[in-house]
Amino acid sequence: MKENSSISQQEYLDSANSLSSAASKSLKDLLHSLSQEQIINQDLLLSLSFSLRSFTNLKRFLELIPLLVTQLLGVKGSLLIPFQDNGSLWREQLQMVPTDEDHELFRKLFLLEEGKKIGFGMKEKNILMLDHLVQRHFESSNVIATSIVSRGRQRGRLYAFDKKEIVFGSNIHRKHIQIVADLTGVAIENDVIFQVIRNHEKVDRQISIGAEIQSQLLPDQCPIIDGVELAACCRPAFQVGGDYYDFMPTRPDLTERAKSSGRWAFVIGDVMGKGVPAGLLMTMLRGMLRAEVLTGLPPDSILHDLNQLALEDLTQSHRFVTLFYSDYDPQSRKLRFANAAHNPPLLWSAKSRSINRLDAPGLLIGLQPEAEYGCGEIFLQPGDVLLYYTDGVTEAPGISGERFDENRLISFLDKFAREGLGAKQILHKLFERLDGFVGVSDHHLEDDASMVVLKVNQELTLPALT
Repeated sequence: MKENSSISQQEYLDSANSLSSAASKSLKDLLHSLSQEQIINQDLLLSLSFSLRSFTNLKRFLELIPLLVTQLLGVKGSLLIPFQDNGSLWREQLQMVPTDEDHELFRKLFLLEEGKKIGFGMKEKNILMLDHLVQRHFESSNVIATSIVSRGRQRGRLYAFDKKEIVFGSNIHRKHIQIVADLTGVAIENDVIFQVIRNHEKVDRQISIGAEIQSQLLPDQCPIIDGVELAACCRPAFQVGGDYYDFMPTRPDLTERAKSSGRWAFVIGDVMGKGVPAGLLMTMLRGMLRAEVLTGLPPDSILHDLNQLALEDLTQSHRFVTLFYSDYDPQSRKLRFANAAHNPPLLWSAKSRSINRLDAPGLLIGLQPEAEYGCGEIFLQPGDVLLYYTDGVTEAPGISGERFDENRLISFLDKFAREGLGAKQILHKLFERLDGFVGVSDHHLEDDASMVVLKVNQELTLPALT
């Protein structure tokens, strides 16, 4: 009896040990299985992260998303419905696996009129409508969904589905699908930023070309005119500016030698505004003005005709132009001028050693039809210095907020003219003082700034014979 009892107890212990060993093995197998699943999931997420870092084609990236969701969650299929940057349904980028499920649903999404509207994805009722549409299509399946969001904006909707008899939608499932949705949102946002950058690069290239063309329209050097020295510089606030100056022979058909002793037109102008629009208008005006110069008309008539020609274009652009036009005869040293509300040039007289403004009545170019312009004239004398400039010079703000203003410009012009400097030296020193006042080392100004300096050469005097 005791022997039988002993055997039964031993068998019991052996059986218990066997069960314990089997349970331990099952637990180890389960832990190993879970560990392997975690490794697979980590690899999948790492692959997605790598694709996000290195992708250059958003469409290819979005194609991966449903496939990744099915593998990560272990479900039958997944659907991605992205939105375009304007919020409309991005029908061309609909993605689903398995593909045999998509035809009827894609047709419904393509025909969805609401989805074509701007801002569709930004309204909660439309998100609910999409969810309802998907749920009806997969009525024999369990469906979970999450939003693709970046920077607070709806970028799409991501779905996972499986058979009803298979239970999924646990917290871990939702976390995984949300991770994928978040990475997808980053990818779509990055693509939007890339597109903006590409567009900016295109615009920058176009602006650079425009700036190059415009710089070629400004004189690359001053002409040689008997009895005077010229110096000029235009410094645009942006790559393309609205300031303009020019030197034009009234008889371009003459030889170079004859031109130097013939009549010349000097002009300086400024289109209201800055950048590309101003530059384009000034380019247009340049062509019109050069044609007018060939007529040989006096300055007031030229401004009158220019106003008539440019009125319609300027009215449509809601811009106006200030312009000072003058012509100079080297033989008589007579300067005739007319002004369309531009900053009056400053004339330093060598005889009186004082500065006066050259001005004449006249309205802005493009302000009203049949505008009339006055005409003035003056005879320049040896040693006289004439400064043409735009308001970007006098309106330039200093470090303290104070403007450079006309009085300061007059003071510096008087100082440098009294020192007997040449036109190039005066121009250089004026810009040097302007830069010092503004306090910038890269010569960047808020507005286009242009100056033209004309100095009449001193007459040579021979020593008296004794």
